[in-house]
Amino acid sequence: METAICAGITLSPMQVFAPRQGDKHLQLKGPFLHRGAVAPVAAASPGKGGGLLDKPTVEKTTPGRESEFNLRKSRKMSPPYRVLLHNDNFNKREYVVQVLMKVIPGMTLDNAVNIMQEAHYNGMAVVIVCAQADAEEHCMQLRGNGLLSSIEPASGNC
Repeated sequence: METAICAGITLSPMQVFAPRQGDKHLQLKGPFLHRGAVAPVAAASPGKGGGLLDKPTVEKTTPGRESEFNLRKSRKMSPPYRVLLHNDNFNKREYVVQVLMKVIPGMTLDNAVNIMQEAHYNGMAVVIVCAQADAEEHCMQLRGNGLLSSIEPASGNC
């Protein structure tokens, strides 16, 4: 079970739903004590008067850090790269299909088979076209699973 941390006090689910007699850190108020529903909880923190919870702190982004939204936006705007799968004489076709489906998000069985066949007959096949950072990651994952792969800019001959 998880524990909740409110105002510097750690509360386990047992303390919230089954408080012990004389527990000073938890005060249940109102007619909700024995209804079986979630009761509003007011935790009194030591050294502070009252039963109000502290305001949650909001993280502020520093000028040098980019938000997740900005990172996604820059990835979409970066020039596309192709992830290439090269034919090899070491891996079985079924294994290549399994690795493609495991490494590339959204890869279907039909697409994986077609890519494997193209690489087998033509010596090389385009696996996916994506941002450079994603292409590098996919390429490293394919290599980590024993497949020959590379990346190249997708500009021209797309």
